[in-house]
Amino acid sequence: MEKSKILGLLLGPIAFFILINLPTELVSEKGDSVIAVAVWMLIWWITEAVSISVTALLPLLLLPILKILPIAEVGANYGSPIVFLFFGGFVMALALEKVNLHKRIALNIIRLTGTTPNKVILGFMIATASLSMWISNTASTVVMLPIALSVINLLIDDEDGFTKNDKNFALSVMLGIAFSANAGGIATVIGTPPNSVLIGLLENEYNTEISFLKWMTLGLPFSIIMVTICYVVLVKWMFPNRDLKFNASKEVIDTELEKLGPTSGKEKLVLAIFGVTVFLWIFRTLINAIFPQLGLTDTMISIFAAIALFSIPYNLKKGDFIIRWKDTSRLAWGILILFGGGLALAKGMSSSGIVDMVAAAIATSDISILLTASLLILLMLFMTELMSNVALVAVLAPVVAGIAIGLNIPILYLLIPVTIASSCAFMLPMATPPNAIVFASGYVKIAQMARVGILLNLIAVGLLILVFQFVVPMLF
Repeated sequence: MEKSKILGLLLGPIAFFILINLPTELVSEKGDSVIAVAVWMLIWWITEAVSISVTALLPLLLLPILKILPIAEVGANYGSPIVFLFFGGFVMALALEKVNLHKRIALNIIRLTGTTPNKVILGFMIATASLSMWISNTASTVVMLPIALSVINLLIDDEDGFTKNDKNFALSVMLGIAFSANAGGIATVIGTPPNSVLIGLLENEYNTEISFLKWMTLGLPFSIIMVTICYVVLVKWMFPNRDLKFNASKEVIDTELEKLGPTSGKEKLVLAIFGVTVFLWIFRTLINAIFPQLGLTDTMISIFAAIALFSIPYNLKKGDFIIRWKDTSRLAWGILILFGGGLALAKGMSSSGIVDMVAAAIATSDISILLTASLLILLMLFMTELMSNVALVAVLAPVVAGIAIGLNIPILYLLIPVTIASSCAFMLPMATPPNAIVFASGYVKIAQMARVGILLNLIAVGLLILVFQFVVPMLF
């Protein structure tokens, strides 16, 4: 076992017990307890002393023992609708892989974008960002991941083995997909859940409406700029692959496509179910407006896709279905637990008043409006590395609105950049589902994601301060 892992294994609980037994309170009795749990989890997550999924189980044990939340309330987070949204997405990815559709799509993407390494990376980033504008970033990442793995295996598993340039290519593809999914969702109101949380808050509490097109006038340019920056940082700076040559030429790719043969009936059935699912995700709001009794949610649509893949027979007489339950042995169950643990920690933080206390301290301090906005953006962006961005926006957005009112500025000026900041978490696997999903691929280490992620986080903070100062006042 590596020394860093041994150190992390011991340091996590030691730091926890030190923080629990401090002679003076840092925040409050409950607040200090939640901070102690968060520090333990963070140490284990960063050092990977144990599986990150095992670390995610700590709230289920510690929050009830510390009397922060009852176990039923903590456990509910592990069965949250968000977790089932991920489950449905994973099942859809399994189906794509089982019928070999992901390989067909991967080969066609390579053929369209070109076979040079950087063009392949850029192709994946553009495709993922475009998809994330319309469906959840989780779903877009889950769909793109097996395709990316197919490309990596197809083009890297060659005679010279897995070289440094090969590893840099794999890293850039994986991180590019995650970062593009995060940034792509910013472009539209429906692209990422925090945007929807903000829109709901504005309409319900402040009688303010932001139209789909109005949001895109800000969100789309920001998304394009952020994806471009991610690409440049990954392939030109952090993980260059200057000497990498792909042995797979256009002829090889064409040959591989020929081996797949014509699109099979099973592939068409999976494509049809996927198409219906995407249609429902895109037009969910409109469908709910026409048929309010349905009350469709992204999770319901995701579970519909999973059930359909399990239950719609390809051949009824033979009892031939697209996927069977035994196929889920390959499903990333640990990642689902990871999401549940993040949600449980978020619940503990909100219930102990930590978020409110920090926000209130910023609001009551005698600092400039620009500095207040900068601190809020920084707070949101780095806290979302540890918490569900949806939960964080739900908790913090009303407080930010109150701060804006106290500072006598329009609430949109603060709320929009702070909400966008919640989708700019590039540093840790548990920060967003796309980060966690690509981490599960095995090609990315936490230290590598953190190294490039902290740079992108700081760039995003700088961009959002400019958005606050110049862009939002001009558009809204």
